[in-house]
Amino acid sequence: MTRPLRLRLLAGGAALLLGFAAQAAPKHALTLYDEAPKYPANFQHFDYVNPDAPKGGTLRQAGFGGFDSLNPFINKGVAADDIGMIYDTLTRHSLDEPFTEYGLLAEKMEKAPDNSWVRFYLRREARFHDGQPVTAEDVKFTFDTLMSKGAPMYRAYYADVERVEVESSQRVRFVFKHAGNRELPLILGQLPVLPKHWWETRDFTRGNLEVPLGSGPYRVADVQAGRSIRYQRVEDWWGKDLPVNRGFYNFDNLVTDYYRDNTVALEALKAGQFDYWLETSAKNWATAYNTSAVANGQLIKEEIENHNPTGMQGFIFNTRRPVFQDARVREALSLLFDFEWANKKLFNGAYTRTHSYFDNSELASSGLPGDDELKLLEPLRAQVPPQVFDQAFSVPQTDGSGIIREQQRRAYQLLQQAGWRVDGDRMLDANGQPVSIEFLLAQTEFERVLLPFKRNLADLGMELVIRRVDVSQYINRLRSRDFDLIVSGFPQSNSPGNEQREYWHSSSADNPGSRNFIGLKDPAVDQLVEGLIKADSRQELIAHTRALDRVLLWGHYVIPNWHIKTWRVAYWNRFAHPKVTPQYDIGLHTWWLREQPAATDSAAPASTEH
Repeated sequence: MTRPLRLRLLAGGAALLLGFAAQAAPKHALTLYDEAPKYPANFQHFDYVNPDAPKGGTLRQAGFGGFDSLNPFINKGVAADDIGMIYDTLTRHSLDEPFTEYGLLAEKMEKAPDNSWVRFYLRREARFHDGQPVTAEDVKFTFDTLMSKGAPMYRAYYADVERVEVESSQRVRFVFKHAGNRELPLILGQLPVLPKHWWETRDFTRGNLEVPLGSGPYRVADVQAGRSIRYQRVEDWWGKDLPVNRGFYNFDNLVTDYYRDNTVALEALKAGQFDYWLETSAKNWATAYNTSAVANGQLIKEEIENHNPTGMQGFIFNTRRPVFQDARVREALSLLFDFEWANKKLFNGAYTRTHSYFDNSELASSGLPGDDELKLLEPLRAQVPPQVFDQAFSVPQTDGSGIIREQQRRAYQLLQQAGWRVDGDRMLDANGQPVSIEFLLAQTEFERVLLPFKRNLADLGMELVIRRVDVSQYINRLRSRDFDLIVSGFPQSNSPGNEQREYWHSSSADNPGSRNFIGLKDPAVDQLVEGLIKADSRQELIAHTRALDRVLLWGHYVIPNWHIKTWRVAYWNRFAHPKVTPQYDIGLHTWWLREQPAATDSAAPASTEH
């Protein structure tokens, strides 16, 4: 998050740089506003791990669709799940603090007092899996390669980096285009480091199944293209005894088998074909686990509290399509989604309607804008919807009966205002063309949610075509922006920052593979995003985030869906996890395989250490 100050005199003499260096002290952790980290320099392990967890066994999971690449850094192909486990990053993100980074590959870090640069001191013991040391040249190679050949998201995410300087074999410095960027030193710490000596003889832009070289806790051991992948724990991993790693990575093997259908996958879980499942269907959670294995405690259902902002899941309009460029049309279609009926009839009442892009956090807007928000919004008054200033945003609400005549009547009025009209039994758009909207979908189970929405559109003479495709085709069409409507989300953290460019900024709208699914190119939104990134305090960040939230909501760019404030997990009782669950994550890689229960105890629920 940068201040609007231009870094001046960067090359204006060693005295300035030495002055900065004298003021900056190397630290074991970086925090966003230079507050003290939770864990001191001599900490032994995080609170949410069992440092003495036994090692061994296999964790089997299910993947969806398939994969055809082991390169997750480019926009070609579909990368295998968990491939990031083979790489180490410069720092490790704490799972029980909003945003703190502790040294991993980097033993210590320092940054300029004005956040115009950050320096990482690499550990001399850090090694790739072939025994070669991890050096500053590898860090520079990684960054330069991702920026020039990686997915477009990297160019947006690290846009404020001017250059990378190799100061010695173990020391590397990132110099920024602007001073004051508070978040950039931390997100650079999350950079996975690639081996230059391995990649410089290969084409980085090709997505294939050649097993890459890493430095992390696991290596790829077996690949069955599109069907399964197995990772094997690296016994002599250089970082296994670091405090940030103690209690992590306890399974000897991680196996992911791929299923084309999540319904089939769930049946495979209940049959014992794999071990752990994150349930996303409220209906399944309520009704699909009525098995003897659950009853006798062999298969455990558990809800783990989630303290993260829920972000926004919704039906996303592609405003690149002419049919969706009028906000009145988008609002009208939003009125035709009956959440209350769906929650009652389809979701067993399990969900809460999402009202904000930053729901479940202090970052979410509510009511009318406060004085701090008005200071940001007033200069944009002519560019944003007028309702931002005098109306509290609310999502449409029905009585849950399935009869939405009031909503349909209001939707029809909005469509008429947009120049749409009914001819016979068909709705015609402003150009006199029959309205047919395609909803692109990869998950079969979501069709039941869309069918009532389809009927509500049909009542007003609009056709909704539900187009289900396989995962590979879905991703390719997403990257090429070849869709009308999709269901997707914009996940958020407690410290939003540079990733907001990837979601909403004009610079990402035309980048294939960015998460600007909407196609937003709005100068007002751009200004609010830049202000958010440059926020100089927590209070300033909250004000910018709430102001941005209001403008996005009143733009009606998505039809908000729903959320739940827990993770719902099902797993077999041979697994255990620490008593303390991290506040902002499930912490799956802190789990372990426990000793098998005696046969006489098979009917009793097993201890899970929580």
